[in-house]
Amino acid sequence: MYLNVHSQYSLRYGTMSVASLVEEAAARGITQMALTDINNSTGLIEFMRECDEQGIKPIAGIEFRRDKRLLYIGIARNREGMRELNEFLTEHNLEKKPLPDRAPSLVNAYIIYPFWYPGELNPNEYIGIRFDELNKLYGKDLKALKDKLVALQPVFVLDKVEYRLHEYLRSIDLNSVLSLVKPEDKCLPTDMFLPPGQMEAKYSRYAFILDNTRELMGRCVMDYPRGRINLNRRTFTGNKKNDRELLEKLAVSGLEYRYGKNNKEAQRKVRHELKVIYELDFCAYFLITWDIIRYSTSQGYYHVGRGSGANSIVAYCLRITDVDPIELNLYFERFLNAQRTSPPDFDIDYSWDEREDVQDYIFKRYGSQHTALLGTMSTFKDRSIIREIGKVMGLPKPEIDSFTDPRKAAENRNNPTFRKITAIYERMSDMPNQRSIHAGGVLITEEPITYYTALDLPPKGMPTVQWDMYEAEKIGFDKYDILSQRGIGHIKMAVKLVEDNHQRKIDIHQVKAFMRDPKVNAQLKTGDTIGCFYIESPAMRQLIRKLDCEDYLTLVAASSIIRPGVASSGMMGEYIKYHHAPETVNYLHPVMKEQLEETYGVMVYQEDVIKICIHFAGMDGTDADILRRGMSGKYRSKKEFDRLVERFFSEAKKLGRPDDVVAEVWRQVSSFAGYSFSKAHSASFAVESYQSLFLKTYYPREFMVAVLNNYGGFYARYLYVHELRKAGARVHLPCVNNSDSIVNISGIDVYLGFVGIHGLNETFINLIPEDRRENGCYVSLEDLIKRTGIGLVQVVILIRVGALRFTGKSKKILLWEAHLLMGAKVRVSNEPELFAMEAKNYSLPVLENTRLENTYHELELLGFPVSMSSFELLQTNYRGEIGANDMINHIGQKVKMVGWYVCEKTVRTKTGKLMWFGSFLDVEGNFFDTVHFPNTTTEYPFTGAGCYLIEGKVVIEFGFASIEVFQFGKLQILNNPIID
Repeated sequence: MYLNVHSQYSLRYGTMSVASLVEEAAARGITQMALTDINNSTGLIEFMRECDEQGIKPIAGIEFRRDKRLLYIGIARNREGMRELNEFLTEHNLEKKPLPDRAPSLVNAYIIYPFWYPGELNPNEYIGIRFDELNKLYGKDLKALKDKLVALQPVFVLDKVEYRLHEYLRSIDLNSVLSLVKPEDKCLPTDMFLPPGQMEAKYSRYAFILDNTRELMGRCVMDYPRGRINLNRRTFTGNKKNDRELLEKLAVSGLEYRYGKNNKEAQRKVRHELKVIYELDFCAYFLITWDIIRYSTSQGYYHVGRGSGANSIVAYCLRITDVDPIELNLYFERFLNAQRTSPPDFDIDYSWDEREDVQDYIFKRYGSQHTALLGTMSTFKDRSIIREIGKVMGLPKPEIDSFTDPRKAAENRNNPTFRKITAIYERMSDMPNQRSIHAGGVLITEEPITYYTALDLPPKGMPTVQWDMYEAEKIGFDKYDILSQRGIGHIKMAVKLVEDNHQRKIDIHQVKAFMRDPKVNAQLKTGDTIGCFYIESPAMRQLIRKLDCEDYLTLVAASSIIRPGVASSGMMGEYIKYHHAPETVNYLHPVMKEQLEETYGVMVYQEDVIKICIHFAGMDGTDADILRRGMSGKYRSKKEFDRLVERFFSEAKKLGRPDDVVAEVWRQVSSFAGYSFSKAHSASFAVESYQSLFLKTYYPREFMVAVLNNYGGFYARYLYVHELRKAGARVHLPCVNNSDSIVNISGIDVYLGFVGIHGLNETFINLIPEDRRENGCYVSLEDLIKRTGIGLVQVVILIRVGALRFTGKSKKILLWEAHLLMGAKVRVSNEPELFAMEAKNYSLPVLENTRLENTYHELELLGFPVSMSSFELLQTNYRGEIGANDMINHIGQKVKMVGWYVCEKTVRTKTGKLMWFGSFLDVEGNFFDTVHFPNTTTEYPFTGAGCYLIEGKVVIEFGFASIEVFQFGKLQILNNPIID
């Protein structure tokens, strides 16, 4: 008879998971209880599943609080009542209205007020009384209340130990030390399950209260369907027959567009896929995805279709993806087969500035009651929580810092305070911490989604469910992934700039032509891919060089073997070796040759793992699919994964596979867990990479401007400016008479935009170019001030960055003039003056700026130098013994090089030690890479941006040379003359 039970989903309040909560209740003989988490219904369906397993009657509800104060508890009579409670909470969440003191009148839900509630009660309303409040009934006339009192025994914690954990959670939530948390901000030490029989004993003098409680709970029936059922929108057109006919019509039309009229193989595959799609009832899923693409295309938006759905030729014909499944021999049955209960994933990428409009269309097209974004649930796993625990314990900052310092790990192990913090952290680490929003998942439902969840409104978000993708799938919802990435923004803007600058229209979807272009493939082979989607990182450029990658199929493989699963298992090296010498492949087993000859016996894609599990180990398609989900991070159950390990070995043994071969095959399979790509996914990435690469090859300046204007990519902004100069651009500092808010290009002249200037107000970032376009160029500093109303601080920023150099005056003179003008309070005027009054001229001494002074201004205001290179800033003229292009001639030799820092990557060895990989540019602007083993990292660390003197040995792997660093350090630069 527990009407007020809380799980960990009462965030930073409850301590028990739903599973442990129900398990504990069953152990105590509890036969019915109500889950009423604070201001959420996250655990609703999970709670019913767990109760069904334990033979407990589940009742659901919500505890409503405002500013931490309990207002009332809603108990659902049935699923309609739960919808009413969810909709009430949703209304206040979405409209950001505070919850009212009085609950609304609900038809299918009961409301329980705390004992102090004095108001008149409706028929569906009750007053809950705790056992420690029963003394307040003494001597009272209970006639009016007798039928309205119910027993209220809140449950927040399991025992006294968890009560202490609860206190830590409350302290973290309130950002307060433990001793300052008020009693009203936490639960009572007695808010837990009572020993069997104790509830009845405590209320024995008021048995009618228990009778009322039993009667109320007896009227509640959670009449939800049990097990996973399809809760997605079931049709697109309104009935399944029309859906089927429309999908077939669209597929046949698209087939002709993609393959022409006489491609028999394509026709056969389309017919086969349509049959499977019909049988599995996935027509609506395909059609809704097509509808989303249709809308975005009509708006001129460019998309990339990824995910397992890219294996489908029907998806290719519907233009959901640009990946040709026939060309790549994609394994359709792996993703859509008779055992599959959920549709394949479609990940649809849009430019970062277009996705929100696509989401808005989905909400309007399919209705706000039936559409929501998917949520996520973050936990306390991040070790930064150790710092939070230390703070609530009241520890001084230096002591907290020492607990998070990896160098003091051995010392900390023997520290009793650290051991206490660690014990608390371990209890807390898997607990949910806060609800957030999924990267791009959208749910479209058949019935109102509030039957299953209340909705949140995250900052700058849209209505969002209160559970994550794992729970969504268990309940019966399949998501549509509407994602964004900057790579698409690069492509879209570059195409527009090419059209403006060269009067040439590019059909960027003609990817097959790009793949056959020898110039594009030559550029790919060199690894000159800075700015290109997915292939610009140091690791990817190295891999491209090691593979001598110069075609689409090799790039598809590279997009997958770069993933940690393949790389950490040692199979990346094997793949590269066999790629160069396929005749030397030694297949582990004939099945490996039969299934994986295309990838030299190496498991590169998710499909490869599935094929091996089915054909080598004799597993069925269902288990293979579960395994695939485990490897892609979409299946939570470690128990299920462990079961498959056992099944893999037992089934392989039945087929007579040698034990040592089985063990090695499984090692390779298991190394993929959480990291592998499907081949279609890799192929989608490679398509976008080729689109970027085509633009970079033929229009490098426009492409790099687009990269800068879409906020870059893997690297810092200055590297893309460097690439612009390599491409022959004249890069100019921002200028009030030539720059726009973003970077612009005309011919070979590129003007940096106002957006990149640190400290410049957004108002003037937009106003300066807008006013110039409307009223002509600025003729003087005074003209700029009058027309824009800009203040002194902002003017000084513009002068120091060089944006008023058109005046022909030095920065120092302009600064004098600005102070004189602003001191005289220049009148702002957006109207042309009848008589232009000239400012007074003052006789000033010669005030010139040096290149070095200008460069320091640029470092401060842009973050990188423009007037001088980083090498020119060095105090020394030494530039190293060799350059990047000469490394190949010094293999095995000790050399000294000077490099401009580009980036670094920190990794841990198998023994837990730190090592680094670095990327640098030499004085000629060519890349070279470094490896820093653990024996050098402590003594010679990276110390941020700048030029480094590097001493080490030149090593080579698969034709790619790098430096194994012995020692290195940052070189001194010229002193700032402004400070001196």
